[in-house]
Amino acid sequence: MATVITGIGELTTNDPETGKLNDAALVIEDGKIVWAGPNAQAPAADERVDVEGRAVLPGWVDSHTHLVFAGDRTAEFEARMAGKPYQAGGIAVTVGATRAASDAELTANLRRHVDEAVRQGTTCLETKTGYGLSVVDEARSARIAASIVDEVTFLGAHLVPPGAGAESYVDLVCGEMLDAVVDDVRWADVFCETGAFDEDQSERVLLAARDRGLGLRVHGNQLGEGPGVRIAVELGAASVDHCTYLSDDDVEALAASETVATVLPACDLSTRQPLAPARRLLDAGATVALASNANPGSSYTTSMAFCVATAVLQMRMTVEEAVWSATAGGARALRRNDVGALRVGARADVHVLDAPSVTHLAYRPGVPLTWAVWRCGERVF
Repeated sequence: MATVITGIGELTTNDPETGKLNDAALVIEDGKIVWAGPNAQAPAADERVDVEGRAVLPGWVDSHTHLVFAGDRTAEFEARMAGKPYQAGGIAVTVGATRAASDAELTANLRRHVDEAVRQGTTCLETKTGYGLSVVDEARSARIAASIVDEVTFLGAHLVPPGAGAESYVDLVCGEMLDAVVDDVRWADVFCETGAFDEDQSERVLLAARDRGLGLRVHGNQLGEGPGVRIAVELGAASVDHCTYLSDDDVEALAASETVATVLPACDLSTRQPLAPARRLLDAGATVALASNANPGSSYTTSMAFCVATAVLQMRMTVEEAVWSATAGGARALRRNDVGALRVGARADVHVLDAPSVTHLAYRPGVPLTWAVWRCGERVF
């Protein structure tokens, strides 16, 4: 069945050939975009939906979340707001709760957060393991995630669990744990940071994952300058995420590479860190993605609109740059060309705002603007 969406006041396609259209229409059929153009030329279809001048854009592509978890870290957040610095070790609290939870509890919690994200316009979502940190718990996290989300990343190298030695744990991650998850994940990641994994350990994990055929991602440069960006670029990682503290060499390396710099402004705010230098990265020619980093400790939000508003209001990105980074940029970070754009042949992931333009995402911060969502051609909100 074909559906034509008419009366689009402003259509953001992220397609260089089509650009942005006013007074436009879209046609969806068999889960894909099959036509986009002027409203007056819209072809007939089985179903017609008039959005009455509202803005339409691609669904958000959230390329960085941690949503297979149990438990609560409100107390840690309150302590941070009172002045306690963020430390990577807080992850251990969630590890304990996640290990104690049943499969059903983890599944229900993941579905709840994904549904929450969809209602806000997110139509393609990545999530990571990393709160199990044992072979059994990482394997079940990967299995549960693979049954619900678009992209799954193995993050056994999130933290050395209490009672384990760093080197022996890295051996476990690179061997038995990687073997246990490999059939359910597409990517592998490592938290290359003080308090987590050093340069040599991070490289070991990434090389072992690459040998198993997985794509690479890196948590890097969150708490200070470090080797994360350099390792990501040298190993051809699809993205390096956080990028809060960057040297000139880091920026130049990202600009000269295919590695996407994924910035996570909600996390920077929640941890009271400086906001990542997105303007500096863009001016240098780097590809930037925006993601939520939804997780229970350092960024407990699934709102990509909040991230876009923050990027515009506080990170000096234009509205167009921020929207592109939260859609097409996320798709680049996931090495996908079927999402993040509304062009013929792309997946029909459509986000309708109750506003005449995408500018309202920053102009009206905090206001829920999602009016309708199609995912894979099905209206889901």
